[in-house]
Amino acid sequence: MNRRRMTMVARTTKTLGVLAAAAALALSVPTSAYAAQGILNINGQNYENPSGCYGVDWFPTSVTNNTDAIAEVHSGPDCGGPVEWLVYPGETYHTETARSVFIL
Repeated sequence: MNRRRMTMVARTTKTLGVLAAAAALALSVPTSAYAAQGILNINGQNYENPSGCYGVDWFPTSVTNNTDAIAEVHSGPDCGGPVEWLVYPGETYHTETARSVFIL
């Protein structure tokens, strides 16, 4: 094998190794890294460092967002249907039609 070909093979092997290491690192990041930091309060129930969708259990509904993320208030169950309102950090929203809340 000539020197040029050996250099190309070495570079390709190194590149593949770097890509494999990057993929392994990306897959090993815990899901909690994507959770909002703080407290989301829905009808008096606190959710610490919330992530994902939360159902609304009674009406009228109060959503207080004391996290570092935006909360979407949905008119449908399971965070489906139109977004009724966006509750920014530090805000409270009152509604009679919400069915679920998604924290971004």
